[in-house]
Amino acid sequence: MDLFEYQARDLFEKHGVPVLAAAIATTPDEAQAAATAIGGRVVVKAQVKTGGRGKAGGVKLAENPADARACANSILGMDIKGHTVGTVMIAAAAPIEAEYYLAILLDRSNRSFLVMASVSGGMDIEEVAHTAPEKLAKIAVSAVDGISPAKAKEIVEAAKFPIDVADQVADVLLKLWDVFQSEDATLVEVNPLVKTKDGRVIALDGKITLDDNAEFRQPDHGALVDHAATNVLEAAAKEKNLNYVKLDGEVGIIGNGAGLVMSTLDVVAYAGAKYGGVRPANFLDIGGGASAQIMADGLSIILGDPDVKSVFVNVFGGITSCDAVATGIVQALELLGPKATKPIVVRLDGNNVAEGRAILAKAAHPLIESAETMDGAADRAAELAAK
Repeated sequence: MDLFEYQARDLFEKHGVPVLAAAIATTPDEAQAAATAIGGRVVVKAQVKTGGRGKAGGVKLAENPADARACANSILGMDIKGHTVGTVMIAAAAPIEAEYYLAILLDRSNRSFLVMASVSGGMDIEEVAHTAPEKLAKIAVSAVDGISPAKAKEIVEAAKFPIDVADQVADVLLKLWDVFQSEDATLVEVNPLVKTKDGRVIALDGKITLDDNAEFRQPDHGALVDHAATNVLEAAAKEKNLNYVKLDGEVGIIGNGAGLVMSTLDVVAYAGAKYGGVRPANFLDIGGGASAQIMADGLSIILGDPDVKSVFVNVFGGITSCDAVATGIVQALELLGPKATKPIVVRLDGNNVAEGRAILAKAAHPLIESAETMDGAADRAAELAAK
């Protein structure tokens, strides 16, 4: 889960990372009131989960509360890379002398953590990474040892931070590691981390991505969910403990096992090319079990998607045999009743496949078609969706 900047700022403050006073507003009047409470010059910043806000005009400096109101009025409702601004953060302005960059992230390829640090922070950090990679230090961090004071010093020296801010940056690194570890994050980024004219080091902007798999350890994270942007079908699937992701297509996909479902997406996309570009409508992995209730839950989610024109159930019987899967499909359609209205192509293979296909044949449900091969089933599902 990606957080808004104001949420990241609040987590920073919770763990002692130096930040400035800030408040959020959803109307120009609220922005003016927040600026009055903070006092002095403030920065009005669009709260969207994408980069490039500054270049898009979503970050403005306000000299006084009335100016903050005008800035908020121009930013609220703005479209930034497909994201509509509904909230702005009003933050105290800082007299910036230098901008730096710090990030801690999960390095999946090396199965460890990685710190990236640069004395060339700011809006053009991506360009720095591409054109002057020597200015971006990348230091591996052991998942066992983490970031100790000695490791923080090593990182600061590798990134060539000035001596007068080295100790402060090292202290910020230690606190960012606390954020990263304590909040079960996969990314903690500060851009820019600034040195002010009075010598302080402050995190002016933050980005945090939290690991959804750790939500059982983090009950407070539920309050950080952006319900307005959450897909209704994905939210419904999550309540039923289904691994579902909405896609822009017409063929609903149900499979058991992430690898099989990913392969199914590929074959459907390939088959759909000859039917006018028909594509998969979702990723849905029902896991190792395929009871009637699980199948009914999966079908109800998919059939609730108005974009879906046909459904492809692709199951390889292993722990759960094909006859149990077939029974689950038939019972699921009985449970759904009139809610089930779209054609369903079923491909079964693996343990007890003959028995499973016999159960589907005996049921003779008007919506079900059986297919022997994965490619054949994908082709038929794409054809039905196109019709």
